[in-house]
Amino acid sequence: MASVKDKAKAKATAKDNFSNETYMFWYETMQLMRKFEEKAGQLYGQQKIRGFCHLYIGQEACVAGAISALETGDKYITAYRDHAHPIGLGSDPKTIMAELYGKETGISKGKGGSMHMFDKEKGFFGGHGIVGAQVPLGLGIGFAEKYQKTGKLCVTYMGDGAVRQGAFHEALNLAMTYKIPVIFAIENNGYAMGTSVQRTSNVTELYKLGSAYDMPSFPVDAMSVVDVHHAFAEAAERARKGDGPTLLELRTYRYKGHSMSDPAKYRTKEELEEYKAKDPIEQVRQLILDKKIAKEADLEKIDDKIKDQVAEAVQFSEDSGWPDPSESLKDVYAQQDYPYLME
Repeated sequence: MASVKDKAKAKATAKDNFSNETYMFWYETMQLMRKFEEKAGQLYGQQKIRGFCHLYIGQEACVAGAISALETGDKYITAYRDHAHPIGLGSDPKTIMAELYGKETGISKGKGGSMHMFDKEKGFFGGHGIVGAQVPLGLGIGFAEKYQKTGKLCVTYMGDGAVRQGAFHEALNLAMTYKIPVIFAIENNGYAMGTSVQRTSNVTELYKLGSAYDMPSFPVDAMSVVDVHHAFAEAAERARKGDGPTLLELRTYRYKGHSMSDPAKYRTKEELEEYKAKDPIEQVRQLILDKKIAKEADLEKIDDKIKDQVAEAVQFSEDSGWPDPSESLKDVYAQQDYPYLME
């Protein structure tokens, strides 16, 4: 008869027994996010991209692990660090880059820029520039799924700074009261803009905030895409059964500053290197090689493919035109002939 220890070991082995396709999806998706963002940072320095620009470098597993765990038709909403989310969901990188340029071929027709991406076909409801504003919106999307009995859910991402907003607590209260199928995901990268979590509240383990509402709440090592996948899969199962929401604290790290204008002098180089040693992409790369799912040469081919994809996105954006001024009056109201005062 197997011992408890043997059973636990067998369960852990089965738990991480993903298909080869899943491992390769993680690698290619996160690598595309990374290379896209690195290029965006370069282009911002060249003033090809202007305005605000918040890069996702280091946090890729928060998106990739969620997408692999969820279903087509589930919805996603996030704050303004939003380029990687539509990339993970399969939006065309060319249209995302064009949006950063402000071109008419952009995913939001050049009207949203870095902070307001949107792709209805992929179930991505933005990119929101007001801190915490997307949290009750995500609740509302989840309510719509419940009301229409679709069996789908909404993942609502936010930063660690957003949990200090009153709207966060109002949303958690309503979500539990009405058992809304929503997963609240705090992307805790340690610094709300430039202020560490330790300096903003006595409660530094942010998942514990859900306990005030009796909400199932868990910390997640979000430098591991495997751990992220499992956390979202379990939360989704609860939501689809009608048990309501879950709060996940995704403990991650951004390698760059809060935005392109942030030199990030509030943290040490040693701290940054400590997290880079746990890089989510390198972890998956090593798993793929260790499990003999692919060879180094195969991964290099993927890297080359991604390099070409990013280059194509840049060229597409360079070649695209600017929006016509008349576009500023479109996509504002559902009513097509809204009577604007033009004088």
